[in-house]
Amino acid sequence: MAGAGLLGTGLLAMAAVCLGSGCSSLAYYAQAAGGHLDLMQRARPVAEVQADPATSPALRQRLALSQRMRDFAINELKLPDNNSYRRYADLHRDAVVWNVVAAPALSLELKTWCFPVMGCVGYRGYFHREAAEALAARLKAEGWEVSVYGVPAYSTLGWSNALGGDPLLSTFIQWPEGELARLIFHELTHQIAYAGDDTTFNESFAVAVERIGGQRWLETHASPQARAEYAQLDARRRDFHELTLRYRTLLEALYATDQPEATKRVRKAELMAALRADYATLKNERWGGYTGYDGWFERANNAALGVQAAYNQLVPDFDRLFEREGRDFTRFYGAVRALAALPKDARRAKLASQP
Repeated sequence: MAGAGLLGTGLLAMAAVCLGSGCSSLAYYAQAAGGHLDLMQRARPVAEVQADPATSPALRQRLALSQRMRDFAINELKLPDNNSYRRYADLHRDAVVWNVVAAPALSLELKTWCFPVMGCVGYRGYFHREAAEALAARLKAEGWEVSVYGVPAYSTLGWSNALGGDPLLSTFIQWPEGELARLIFHELTHQIAYAGDDTTFNESFAVAVERIGGQRWLETHASPQARAEYAQLDARRRDFHELTLRYRTLLEALYATDQPEATKRVRKAELMAALRADYATLKNERWGGYTGYDGWFERANNAALGVQAAYNQLVPDFDRLFEREGRDFTRFYGAVRALAALPKDARRAKLASQP
């Protein structure tokens, strides 16, 4: 997931594209299937791209780095050993899909869309930005708060392996080393376990693995320069998460009260103004004027804050589970698969009860 600022720091997403029958509309199915097919047709084996005289030295180096990361994911993180991220596609655009998320004016609970196999998710993905913006306009007219953001990568949960696997993309291949590693590990994690009715569970699991794996990669394979670059990016990301979590908590508490709606709206406006003021202070006093998150805060609303919760809410629970399983990835993944098979309420309760 990402707004302009978040793309720059590597916050990740799995796009909710419908790749099976029974989508909510034939037009939506057509754009999803056509967009994915176009992506797969553009993909070429990494070795072929590296051998192409037209490939720049910088891209050759990045592709070589990506393959070392891919091997690391298999050998050290026990992530799937398959065709994913062994090919590369140049998309000639800055996002692979654009996601639409929506929330009510006085709630952080995201609107959901349901799809065959994937289940219900809190976002809807389009391969063309114009289509995403059109849906956003319709939702706004219905009274929803809406956010549209570009996504650098998405996972097909392993379904595309017979067609060559999910490819590396031009939308992220030049990211800083630590961010590139995290993205690859995140998307591969979606192939381990998937709960069709629980976006927050799926994304928090992938974020937990990407963080653990990314840190291990940096410690054992990266240069001091790459580690320093990552430390700065990650410090900003942590500040961002801390700030947005604080205001999500305040807004959730406000929305849960029995105050009149008009009173809630006034207080909400005050909190959103305070959020932006605190961001300005953070940017100027801690980040040296870094502007990468400006776009996100300019557009911040319930939908944008709701997405943040989906990607981070359960990460501490997964961290505890990883420790409980002796930091053994195979055991950890087995425990997560068992949780994913449970009904949502039982799954959440058991995950939260980890010692």
